[in-house]
Amino acid sequence: MRRTLIALAIAGALAASGCAARSAASQPPTPAAAHQHTAQTAPGTSDSRGLATQLARARLATAKYATNLGAAKADGYQIITRMIPDMGWHFLNPTIQGFDITRPPILVYERHGRSWQLAAFEWVFPTKPASPPLPGATYGSFGAACHYRDGTFVFARVQELCAKRSPQTGAPFNFWHPDLVTLHVWLWYPNPAGLYNGTNPLVRPFNHS
Repeated sequence: MRRTLIALAIAGALAASGCAARSAASQPPTPAAAHQHTAQTAPGTSDSRGLATQLARARLATAKYATNLGAAKADGYQIITRMIPDMGWHFLNPTIQGFDITRPPILVYERHGRSWQLAAFEWVFPTKPASPPLPGATYGSFGAACHYRDGTFVFARVQELCAKRSPQTGAPFNFWHPDLVTLHVWLWYPNPAGLYNGTNPLVRPFNHS
């Protein structure tokens, strides 16, 4: 995937907000620190029925990716992060913009050896949406960061601080993004912490797989 395509995918929405990056840490913070969530009012009965319908549509639309990372890659998803503890490996399709429950821009996978399991979807926003795109949605955050082509990343408040190659692996620079608001939906793996929670205690066994 070319750097310009990925940059446009994430930066396109960001340009309208003009949000400023604030994190300058050289090492990623813990998931709890990087993915703080804000609770919304619990959905009512009609909202719950509407949510169930939307999730059913999403499951049907993404079933082909459930245990087939190759199919996701064939459709344009490519790595943007390696395993984030209690979360997963993130794969972005830079051609998908806006919110469509059946076309998530980011797929979150768990890996065990050579096997991959789709666990969650993720959307990113420059600022918190005025109204939640799904009933009862809660949000997290991801600090401004330099991303490299092999999925390694380093937090940096401005792109000028990004090294041309990954400090961890030497992979070429791919793109930078400012601070983001995140929305996770754990559709393909149960999450006792909640459908929208950024992390999932049940994927902990995959952290080192």
